Amino acid sequence: MENLSDPGKNNLFPPPPDEPQIRVGISSCLLGMEVRYDGGHKHDSFLTQTLGRYFQWISVCPEVEIGMSVPRENIRLVGTAANPRLIGAKSATDYTARMKTYARERVEKLAQSELHAYILKKDSPSCGMERVRVYGPSEIPTRDGVGMYARALLEKFPLMPIEEEGRLNDPRLRENFIERVFAYYRLTEFLKSAPRPGDLVKFHTRHKLTLMSHSPKHYRELGQLVAGAGKSRFDAVLAEYAAQFMAGLKINATPRKHANVLYHVMGYFKKTLDSADRQEMAALIEQYRQQFIPLVVPITLVKHHLRRCPVPWMEEQVYLNPYPGELMLRNFV
Repeated sequence: MENLSDPGKNNLFPPPPDEPQIRVGISSCLLGMEVRYDGGHKHDSFLTQTLGRYFQWISVCPEVEIGMSVPRENIRLVGTAANPRLIGAKSATDYTARMKTYARERVEKLAQSELHAYILKKDSPSCGMERVRVYGPSEIPTRDGVGMYARALLEKFPLMPIEEEGRLNDPRLRENFIERVFAYYRLTEFLKSAPRPGDLVKFHTRHKLTLMSHSPKHYRELGQLVAGAGKSRFDAVLAEYAAQFMAGLKINATPRKHANVLYHVMGYFKKTLDSADRQEMAALIEQYRQQFIPLVVPITLVKHHLRRCPVPWMEEQVYLNPYPGELMLRNFV
């Protein structure tokens, strides 16, 4: 069986050479590896065939990597959600210490890989991110646990986008997650470039509309932080900016917030578009706000008018192209 302990050997489906090297950790079974307790897999074709064109996968199976066989007995969380133990369902073997030691060491190793995101297997006692079954004395499980490996991962990477594959079936959650992955990639590349206050102004300016579509509150507060960047220790400003930037993007954009942004964009065309064009744009924005059409329709019209009537500030906005258009995520939100 392939050695899953070395992430360098598991960068399956590498992105094309001209694409950003976005490194994403993933539960091995989602790539089709037969590592589950029953000897099977949970291959997700959207991940491998669509996202695999842009992501460099680093596969991990905690249970195999701590030495458990394939197939193997089922394991489960036992005790309390806050401090569970990882127990073999039939043998009652306690894997808690082994998994905690492994998880601590594995996430440290992953940190050296400069990950940009992670996709976990839902419901897993090792990898589940939320609502994992925890068995108490009554043997009736509660749904308030976190997988033992996932907990270490979440603690180590508080800013990094981490999601379960099951939640990615929801179009809005999928779009939000992938937007955050590409945003986190841009953020980490920016932070590695030894930026100065002026560079932060430029980075923030490019993301203004994006932030407005997710959280006007974070947009305003980050603007104030950037405006005062020269008055405080800049390393502390960068750390605070990164934390609040990712926190703001984690808040789901909604049709109402997107519509507000689009109306804001429309204001930049008031002197260059005639009355009929403005009415058409307003009508499409309103149809989108009422969810009669997808977001891609008014966005496409905005891009059309930008080609006819360039607005340099707007052309630089990440909001118009937050990720590769081939993913077609805005066709469904």
